[in-house]
Amino acid sequence: QVQLVESGGGLVQAGDSLRLSCAASERTFSLYAMAWFRQAPGKEREFVAHISSSGRWTNYAEFVKGRFTVSRDNPNNTGYLQMNNLKPEDAAVYYCAIGPSPRTESTQYRYWGQGTQVTVSS
Repeated sequence: QVQLVESGGGLVQAGDSLRLSCAASERTFSLYAMAWFRQAPGKEREFVAHISSSGRWTNYAEFVKGRFTVSRDNPNNTGYLQMNNLKPEDAAVYYCAIGPSPRTESTQYRYWGQGTQVTVSS
C-alpha cells in the first residue's frame, strides 16, 4: 500500500505560480506512472497531467498546456506540478495519483492522495 501526500496548495492571485508536491511513502513510487487531477466544487474530477514512471513522457490537458509542468524525483519518491500563470478557473482541489501506466482516466490509477486546495483570486 503506497500512501501519497500532496502539499503546496494555497491562496494566490491570478498570474501567480505554485508548485505542488506529491510525496510517496514507498520506493516503489518509481515503478508507477503519476498523474495530477483536479476537482472544483460542483464539477467532476478532471485530468490535468501525467508523467511516465521514468519521467521521460508527459501529457497535459489542453487547458494547462504551456502553463503547468509535471515532473518527478524518483530517488526522493516525490512528484511535482509546477503551475504558472494561474487563472481563477484553475481553483480546485488537486490530487496526485499513481498507477501502472500513464492514462487520462482516473479509474486507471490505484493510489490517491488526499488532495490540496488551490484558490486563485482575480
